[in-house]
Amino acid sequence: MAVSNPEPAVEPELVTKVAKYDTGEAMCPYRLVLEHLTSRWGVLVLIELLERPYRFSELRRAIGRVSEKMLTQTLQTLERDGLVHRDAKPVIPPRVDYSLTDLGREAAQQVRALAVWTEQRMDAVQQARDAYDAAKRHR
Repeated sequence: MAVSNPEPAVEPELVTKVAKYDTGEAMCPYRLVLEHLTSRWGVLVLIELLERPYRFSELRRAIGRVSEKMLTQTLQTLERDGLVHRDAKPVIPPRVDYSLTDLGREAAQQVRALAVWTEQRMDAVQQARDAYDAAKRHR
């Protein structure tokens, strides 16, 4: 999945504010949402839905290698958090479309920015991994 250019990053004062939250074992509310946003499938769902609304089967194909159960759980979690809108149309056969809410679009842009950074910096990450592995072999 290719990642397009990100929106501006989060304001520094917000980062400082978040850093003041409890970082211990207790799961405070923002950490739970952060877990949902950055989960394996949450990231991919949010980035895909930035492009356009999807039906369930289209979204599953676009993401690839995700089970129906995991995609369903991810969508339900993101819907509960107010990030994804589920639009079930009363037709036969049933049609359900998924799209981002305004809050979801905002979050997805931040997640996409991280994905873009990862894609752009992968060479540096790989070099660091190689150096670490080489050093570890020589210990």
